[in-house]
Amino acid sequence: MERITQTVKHLIIINAILFVVVQYNLIPSLNLKEITPIYFFENPQFNWWQVISHMFMHGDWAHLFFNMYALWAFGSPLEHIWGRNKFLFFYLSCGIGAALIHSGVNYYYFQQGLQALEETGFSAEMVKSVLAEGKYNTAWEQIISKSTFDDMMSAYFTPAVGASGAIYGILAAFAMMFPDAKLMLFFIPYPIKAKYFIPIIVGLDLFSGVTGFSVFGGNIAHFAHVGGALMGFLMMWYWRKKSFDQNRWDRR
Repeated sequence: MERITQTVKHLIIINAILFVVVQYNLIPSLNLKEITPIYFFENPQFNWWQVISHMFMHGDWAHLFFNMYALWAFGSPLEHIWGRNKFLFFYLSCGIGAALIHSGVNYYYFQQGLQALEETGFSAEMVKSVLAEGKYNTAWEQIISKSTFDDMMSAYFTPAVGASGAIYGILAAFAMMFPDAKLMLFFIPYPIKAKYFIPIIVGLDLFSGVTGFSVFGGNIAHFAHVGGALMGFLMMWYWRKKSFDQNRWDRR
């Protein structure tokens, strides 16, 4: 198994320390549980730093363990090849990209609900002012579809935490760097090559996000996962293309 690299080790330590600090409220004067998750950008609890801070927080021990295990298992080989600076840039970029795509999907769901309410006579300003107080009008549940209402409320009120978006970017990069490495899904006891394994995982997340039927369980920001993988794929594609363009030669 790959020996843990320095940047990966430091990221794991930082995530573990922050998890313990938040879990046991070791800094009572600073409510990290409230200020570090990423909220919908029109929610009064949103702050710009959450685009980064959310990826260093986790909801429970299992969430932390699986993300840090994946960071070690798939991140260490990449850092070994790339070095510290390139790996850290890639990791943070995928986490930020995941947050932006997650927020973009939330914006779509919020606007969908807002438009449905406007069509029934509620003004956008009034709806937003009620939501900004942490409330909602119970009449809204009766006049728009349940799925639209639930998606709108979830988009506005539910914060997101976790390194999963950055981890999915790492998974995408690993599949492109080591396509024939054999991996196993916990419910399929048969080794699958990374070039198939990772797209399957991302595809299941996309399916869960689109349909609302979560294959991996509840309280998962599926589009953040997909966004991180997409960001990782695009960065890898760009780096490969740039490397090819710099090294190619023309026959005369």
